[in-house]
Amino acid sequence: MKVIFLEDVRGKGKKGELKNVADGYAQNFLIKNKKAIEATKQNVAKLKAEQNREAKDYEAEKEEAKKIKVQIEDDKTVVEISAKAGTDGRLFGSVTTKKIAEELNKQYGLKVDKHKMVLSDGVKSLGYINVPVKLFEGVEATIRVHVAEKK
Repeated sequence: MKVIFLEDVRGKGKKGELKNVADGYAQNFLIKNKKAIEATKQNVAKLKAEQNREAKDYEAEKEEAKKIKVQIEDDKTVVEISAKAGTDGRLFGSVTTKKIAEELNKQYGLKVDKHKMVLSDGVKSLGYINVPVKLFEGVEATIRVHVAEKK
């Protein structure tokens, strides 16, 4: 019997997969426990429509990430942050990804999740620093941040 898996079943199939399984296994376990549905023409059409919608959503998200990348990597986009520093140029505390994300949103209207920024430790000195950002699968950008001394 052909079934469409509604969730992953170890050793049998993954969610959204169309597979042939034993009739008894399909009736008594998969369908009964709502892990799969029978692969009728109507259900297969729904599956195809869902897969097409997911593919379009994926592409739309990727395009949006590419637009944000272009804006972030524009020469004029430099996130200005002021912080208290000592005489040797070292900051009291550090500038975190949260602060960088807030300032990027405030100064340029770009919303980037702080968790997507690749910064092992906060910025602890004055000057310019490049912060890599993983916007989407295969789309990475670099935010230029200028940390100046607070007067």
